[in-house]
Amino acid sequence: MNKIIASTSRLAAAAPLFALMLLVSSCARFNANGGLATWGWVLLILDVLALLDVFRQPWTIGKKILWAAIIFFFPLAGLIIYWLFAGRGKSNTGVI
Repeated sequence: MNKIIASTSRLAAAAPLFALMLLVSSCARFNANGGLATWGWVLLILDVLALLDVFRQPWTIGKKILWAAIIFFFPLAGLIIYWLFAGRGKSNTGVI
C-alpha cells in the first residue's frame, strides 16, 4: 500500500513533465542536413548517462536490461520514467 501512495505522489509531480515531454518531443532531433540538432545531442548525452547509471545499480540483470530497453526505445519518455520510477539508491534493509 505504501508503494501505491508513493507512486501517486510522484505522478502529481510528473504531470508537468509529461506536458513538457509532449511539447519538446514535437521538435525534431535532426537538422535539415540529417545531422543531430542541439536538442538531439542533449538527449543523446542524457540517455547515455542514464544507461550508465542503470548498469551501475545493484539490480538483477533482468531489471537492468528492462530499464535499458525502455530508455533505448523511448529516448525522452524512457529517460523521464527512469528518473521518476526506477527507485535508484533505495535500500531495502530495515524496511518492514
